Amino acid sequence: MAETLDPALPNEVQDRANKVLELACDKELMLATAESCTGGLLAALLTDVPGCSHAFERGFVVYTNEAKSQMLDIELERIESLGAVSKEIAIDMAQGALRRSEADVALSITGFAGPGKVGDEEGQVHFACAVRDGPTVHQCEHYGPIGRQGVRIASLNTALEMLEQALRV
Repeated sequence: MAETLDPALPNEVQDRANKVLELACDKELMLATAESCTGGLLAALLTDVPGCSHAFERGFVVYTNEAKSQMLDIELERIESLGAVSKEIAIDMAQGALRRSEADVALSITGFAGPGKVGDEEGQVHFACAVRDGPTVHQCEHYGPIGRQGVRIASLNTALEMLEQALRV
């Protein structure tokens, strides 16, 4: 059970985090995250479970385009041309997290948690899960205008589902 995030998260999210960490521990695999719209919540959750947090290797909170470029080796021009909230950048973020860590599996999250500029779809979030020497899987969700907290919690649940699927292979 998560300790410090416990009051803020639904039980299903905490239970799924426990499963993910147990699977990672059982398989002796390390996890990394690259987060934008969730601002490090996934990393916080994966380090908040006593006895299993050693399966978490590191997290990158890359909210700006510059941070994505500098920390994850994504060309700034690529981010600007494709958009930070896109399939391609989500995949680049997950693969960059693997390159910049000792992790075996990396999960990225980039999206619009709240209202943005004209043309930005509130609640649209792209995810990618990359496995070292394995596939990278992308998923896009359209949560709608459910508020920043709603989008972030829904994103945690989707991210944990993707990690669980990657660890079960």
